[in-house]
Amino acid sequence: MYSILKKEITSYLSSLVAYFTIGVFLIVLGLFLWVFPDSSILDYGYAGLDSLFNTAPYLFMFLVPAITMRSIAEERREGTFELLATRPLTHFQIVIGKYVAAVLIVLFALLPTLVYYYSVYTLGVTPGNIDSGAVTGSYIGLFLLGAAFAAIGLFASAVTGNQIIAFIIALFTCFFFYSGFDSLSGLLSLQSFGVQRLGITQHYTSISRGVLDTRDLVYFIVLTGIFLCLTLFVLLKQRQKSLREEPLLQISGALVVLIVLSAFTFTRFDFTKEKRYTISQTSRDVLSKLPTDVKVTVYLQGNLTGGMKRLQNETRDMLSDLQAYSSGKLQFEFVDPLTGQTAEQQEQTITKLQAWGLEPTNLGVATENGMNQQIIVPAAMLSANDKNVPVKLLYQQREMGLSADEVINNSIQNLEYAFVSGIKKVSSGGQSAIGFTTGHDELNDTQLNDAMASLSDGFLVGRVDLKSIPFDSLRNIKMLVIAKPAKPFTEAEKFKLDQYIMRGGRVLWAIDQVSAELDSMRGHGGEQMTFPKQLNLDDQLFVYGARINYDLIADINSAHIPVNTGNVGGQAQIQMVPWLFYPIFVPWSKHPIVKNLDGIYSEFPSTIDLLDTKNTRKTVLLTSSIYNKKLKTPHQLSLQAIEQEPDPKAFQSEPKITGVLLEGNFASNFKNRPQPEGVGPVITTTAESVPTKMVVVSDGDIFKNQVSADGSPFPLGYDRYSRQTFGNKNLLLNIADYLTDDSGLIELRTKEVQLRLLDRARVKSEKMFWQLINTIVPLLLVLIFAIFQHYIRRRKYAR
Repeated sequence: MYSILKKEITSYLSSLVAYFTIGVFLIVLGLFLWVFPDSSILDYGYAGLDSLFNTAPYLFMFLVPAITMRSIAEERREGTFELLATRPLTHFQIVIGKYVAAVLIVLFALLPTLVYYYSVYTLGVTPGNIDSGAVTGSYIGLFLLGAAFAAIGLFASAVTGNQIIAFIIALFTCFFFYSGFDSLSGLLSLQSFGVQRLGITQHYTSISRGVLDTRDLVYFIVLTGIFLCLTLFVLLKQRQKSLREEPLLQISGALVVLIVLSAFTFTRFDFTKEKRYTISQTSRDVLSKLPTDVKVTVYLQGNLTGGMKRLQNETRDMLSDLQAYSSGKLQFEFVDPLTGQTAEQQEQTITKLQAWGLEPTNLGVATENGMNQQIIVPAAMLSANDKNVPVKLLYQQREMGLSADEVINNSIQNLEYAFVSGIKKVSSGGQSAIGFTTGHDELNDTQLNDAMASLSDGFLVGRVDLKSIPFDSLRNIKMLVIAKPAKPFTEAEKFKLDQYIMRGGRVLWAIDQVSAELDSMRGHGGEQMTFPKQLNLDDQLFVYGARINYDLIADINSAHIPVNTGNVGGQAQIQMVPWLFYPIFVPWSKHPIVKNLDGIYSEFPSTIDLLDTKNTRKTVLLTSSIYNKKLKTPHQLSLQAIEQEPDPKAFQSEPKITGVLLEGNFASNFKNRPQPEGVGPVITTTAESVPTKMVVVSDGDIFKNQVSADGSPFPLGYDRYSRQTFGNKNLLLNIADYLTDDSGLIELRTKEVQLRLLDRARVKSEKMFWQLINTIVPLLLVLIFAIFQHYIRRRKYAR
């Protein structure tokens, strides 16, 4: 077999056609990757070789058949195959020798592409920030693809004695196995059969990311083995030899065993540096126990920028990874909801998408004529059992001063949590209950409309009256939300609440300690005296480890409000001005509740002090900016203050805590105290809680949606004046997930993916240089090798 291998390699590398074929392959590949803008690595902007592994398969369809077309066809045409058969070699050894030689030639053609790796390595913002592990894994995928194409090409060369016909057969067969099954799967009659799994694309795409799944490896081994067996079968039939003379049956049996084993067990090797394609055990548990089929429709399609293409690719990769653990119950598709529509139809579609909770966004796409504005929908819809849950793919994070690339990267980090959390909600049968307290002039149903509607996608949501609800019924509620009460709690209500917490209940406290309302100021000459509220909750929160102070925070980083600045021609002049008492909290904490959230809109918040309590852990979630001022109450507020430009030096101060997570074993506020009157049946007082958790926020309006003049509610977090959407809704959903879910699912939001960018300034100034390097140097390497090989050959045979 070694002699066949050596003969094939020597014969091929001695041919001018070989170097011409490889040279054309490298020239075309270099142009696609470094010159043509649609697929250029330089224009893509990220330090990776994704374009190489996306483009190479299509060029392989021409390169590999060109390499293999003469392997057997030429031997048969010249009558030398019979000469080979007279040697002490089996047909199996001849086939394997020629196959291995073809694979080595394919590897030889790939070696010059390492110049691309060097270029990206050098051009990174930080030189060397390319993910070498991912590149290694991707090259493994490209090698397996080349090996499969080589087996197909060898088979095509065996069925005909004409090299051109062999090339055409191999080209068509490679194309069919790479793309044909995907096309067949689109037929209505075949959509439910998973025909695309028989094709190469799904398996190659998975490996080309840098993830080696043993099922994908088995697929390529089996595909290669099948075509090698077919090649051997064709040769035996042509020479009228018995099939028993060759190990056909043994190889076929081994392939069947491999297929069976891969169907029952598999493992994955993630070569990426951050293991970003390693699905957590929590996610695997959710997907492996799916009670029903889940359909994911992703709307992120269209003419996308490099960043959006990256988000689209990462979304597709994440869904492929999740699908691998779902036992076939998770299916997904990418669609463009706006394609082929008129402007009027697009407007109707956008309105419908917004009603579903899918928010379109404007995207600036560079064209030859400048910037072109395009509407895209970076969102997905999960569907199961006539239930739909929207998933947001892009987190804008306007107030954090992040670049577009950083926003994309943070969005990618959140993909696993966003999808798995949504899948769990859309597929779960038994839902946890969340109760919003009533009876103390809390926010009404209209003000909480979007908060309750958003939570209802994954929870049973309703109102809870602590005065009348039996304690046993209260214990069935997973989480209580106390949203801006205005009247004091009775001791009986506090006792129920305390013992609810002692038995593991979770509470979200959204408390206003100071009475201050902008609408009241507008109706009273633009002024209002703020007074402390008497809610009778201070002692309870104090025991649990937090104190909400009777003060207000004025912060330069604040939202804008409309103010009448005068009249011109009988028309009121409305101007948007910053209102210091509406701070925007920018979450800098790495805790999964607030990590990568947009700014949080607030109204008249107070400061929070953390107290030293035993057995509890305190995590700060929200703070003011470093330009803030604390105002003690009572305090006179006036809209006239907006006329004065705040001095940043006068406001410079340590950030004030406005939101905190408390976790652990809490002491009871009613320890060594009798049960108050009015509770009802006797409840055994528990002095210390089981491990539980709560969130305390010093703003009762933080989960209130604005209401239009006609009484219809706006989405939570949407400011009707500035027309911006803040992160309040996601904050609420994250708190609910964290407090109610003990599986650790929200911990997926701590996942980090390093942002790897090219040095754009250097790319711009040295673009031509690197284009020449990557299109000419690989070709020169092949030319140098050809000259050297020719020189060695001449010296060898000149003796």
